Amino acid sequence: MSESVQDKNKALLIKGFKTLFNERNFAEAEKLWSPNYIQHSGHIPPGRDGLFGLVKAFPADTRWDHGIIMAEGDFVMVHSRYSHGDGSALVVVDIMRMKDGIFMEHWDVTEGSVTEAESRSKRPMFGDSWPKLSFKESKLSSAW
Repeated sequence: MSESVQDKNKALLIKGFKTLFNERNFAEAEKLWSPNYIQHSGHIPPGRDGLFGLVKAFPADTRWDHGIIMAEGDFVMVHSRYSHGDGSALVVVDIMRMKDGIFMEHWDVTEGSVTEAESRSKRPMFGDSWPKLSFKESKLSSAW
């Protein structure tokens, strides 16, 4: 049975985000992000170079993890956590538009992760564990 476009795009998103955010392999990431990449985020400079510059500014121990991934047509949406070694994190919903195996366009909604003490729901925003620090104390917030 052949793999659907949606399944291929979900796998590509995981591969691409791991390559860029976890491995910081910019040469390989250039093959996955279009030179004409369109960035809609208000906190990320335009284009592929803006995104890569942001990642270069992150602390070296920043890590990307994913949760739920949904796809329809050329669009993939992923619930993500960008965490730093001190326990602080950003929780993000990333939306990517892809074409022919290349990232073409990006939107996101970003929120600082909170500790259990700060949470009104008393449930983690991502996964099943609590970060040690809140977003406002995070080293990620200054790069983001």
